[in-house]
Amino acid sequence: MSVHPRAGTPARPEDLVDIERLHRAYHDHHPDPAVAQQRVAFGTSGHRGSAFTRSFNDDHIAAISQAIVEYRATRGVDGPLFLGRDTHALSRPAWTTAVEVFAGAGVTVLVDATDGVTPTPAVSHAILQHNAARTSGLADGVVVTPSHNPPADGGIKYNPPDGGPAGTDATNWIAARANQLLATGLAGVRRVPLARAETGRYDFCARYVEDLPAVIDLDAIAAAGVRIGADPLGGASVGYWSAIAQRYRLDLTVVNPDLDPAFGFMPLDWDGTIRMDCSSPYAMAALVGRRTEFRIATGNDADADRHGIVTADAGLMNPNHYLSVAIDYLFRHRPGWPDGAAVGKTAVSSSMIDLVTADLGRPLLEVPVGFKWFVSGLRDGRLGFGGEESAGASFLRHDGRPWSTDKDGIIMALLAAEITAVTGETPSERYRRLTARFGDPAYARSDVATTAAAKRRLAALSADDVTATELAGEPIIARLTTAPGNGAPLGGLKVTTASGWFAARPSGTEDVYKIYAESFRGPGHLERIQAEAREVVATALEGART
Repeated sequence: MSVHPRAGTPARPEDLVDIERLHRAYHDHHPDPAVAQQRVAFGTSGHRGSAFTRSFNDDHIAAISQAIVEYRATRGVDGPLFLGRDTHALSRPAWTTAVEVFAGAGVTVLVDATDGVTPTPAVSHAILQHNAARTSGLADGVVVTPSHNPPADGGIKYNPPDGGPAGTDATNWIAARANQLLATGLAGVRRVPLARAETGRYDFCARYVEDLPAVIDLDAIAAAGVRIGADPLGGASVGYWSAIAQRYRLDLTVVNPDLDPAFGFMPLDWDGTIRMDCSSPYAMAALVGRRTEFRIATGNDADADRHGIVTADAGLMNPNHYLSVAIDYLFRHRPGWPDGAAVGKTAVSSSMIDLVTADLGRPLLEVPVGFKWFVSGLRDGRLGFGGEESAGASFLRHDGRPWSTDKDGIIMALLAAEITAVTGETPSERYRRLTARFGDPAYARSDVATTAAAKRRLAALSADDVTATELAGEPIIARLTTAPGNGAPLGGLKVTTASGWFAARPSGTEDVYKIYAESFRGPGHLERIQAEAREVVATALEGART
C-alpha cells in the first residue's frame, strides 16, 4: 500500500469534517433499503457507516434499536440495558435515537450518570457485574461507536448478557429485522422524545475505576513510580485516565485531554485520513514523538477497546509483539488463574504467541478473526487471555473470574506499566528477550485488489482448492480454511510451513483481500511468502471458479 505524503503530520483545516453538515445529514437523509450499501450490515464490530453516504442515519439507528428490543425479548432478556457512546460526532445523535426507541419500548435504559462518554470495556464490565450470580433479570448493552474509524463515521454494536460482542446468530437476526423495518418505513417503531424518556443512571467510570485492583497490580505501579503518558486520542477514555491517576496516585499524565468531534488534533493516518488507530505509527506520531518523556506511553482508540504501547527505546510496539509479552508475563504472575486456562489468539496473529504458549505449558486456542470467539472462554475461565493482532485483548481478574468479555484497551495499557514496575523492564525490552530465545519473526499485512465475486470465492474456499505443495522454498504442512481451535470457518485461507505462514481474507468494506504473512527467517523470506501467497490464492480462486 502507498503511504500518503502527509501521513503522520498534523491535520489541516481542510482535512476536517463539517460537523453541522454531518448532523443535518444524519437527520435529513434517509436510506434506500433497495441499495445494498444503505442497508443495515453488521461486521465483526457492529454496524458502521456515514450519514453522508446514507449508511448511518436516524432511520438505521431507530431500526437497529427496535430490532434489539425484539431480539432481547425473544431471548428472555428483561433486565436493564446499559447504553454507552464514544466521542464521534454522530455518536450523540445516534445515542439519542437509541434512547428514544428503547424508552418507547419500555426497556429500562441505564446511561452514564454524568451524561458523559463511555468506553466499550466499561459497558462490558457493567454487564458482567450486574449479571454475576443472576439467573433472571439479566442485563445486556449497546455501545454507539465506530471504534477507530474516521470522524465522519458512526457505529453501533450490541453486547448480549455474556458481556461480549454479539455473535453472528444475534447480529444476523438483528440486521435482518432492522432491514425489514427500514423497508416498511419503520412501521411499529415507537419513540419517546428524549426530554420525556425515562432513563436510569449508572456511574460507569466510578464502578470501573474502583474495581481495577482486581485485575491490575496498581500498588506495584505506584510504588515503582513508573512515569506514564496516556493519550486517549480524543476518545471515551479521557475521563477514566484522570480518575485512575487521582485514585491510585500514579505518576500519570493525560497527554491530550481535548475532546473535539472533528479530531483536529490527530496526525493523519497512512492514507491521509484522520483515524484514531492506536496501532498505527502514523496516527500515533504525536505520542511517539514524546516517548522520551515517559517510561511507558499508551494510546487508546475512540471507544478504548484497543491499545497502543510506546516505549522510549522502541517507539510504538507492533501489536503482536506486545501480545506475546503480555501473555508471557500474565501467565507467570497470576497464580490465582485456573491451571488449565488457555491462551486465545486469532489465526492471523503472530506465531510467536504459539511459541510463548508452548513454553508456558498452556493450551492454545486459535480462532477466526473476531473477539466474539473469546467471549465464552473468558467468561468461564477456560481462557486466561484472548487477543487479536489488531491490538485488542482482555484477560481474567487476579482470582480467575472474568473482568470483561470485550476488548479492553485500558487494562492492556495499565498492564504495560505493571510489567515495567514488576520486572524492571519495558515491554519492548521483554520482547527482545523472547526473540533471543525463539527467533525474531518478520510480520506484515498487505492488500490485494480483487473483485466482489473473487472475495466470495475466497471466503468459501476449501482446503482441497489449494494445490500448491511449497511456499517460499519450504513444504506446506497445513492448508486451513477452518480454525484449529474451534473448527469455525476462517472466511478465507491460511497456509503454513515450518518457518512461516500466510493468511488471506476478503475485506468487508473494499474490493481487496488482505494478506497477513510472517517468517522466522527474516524480511527477505517474508517478501517471498507475500509474493507467492498471491499466486497460491489466485490459483485456488481459479480452481474454485471452475
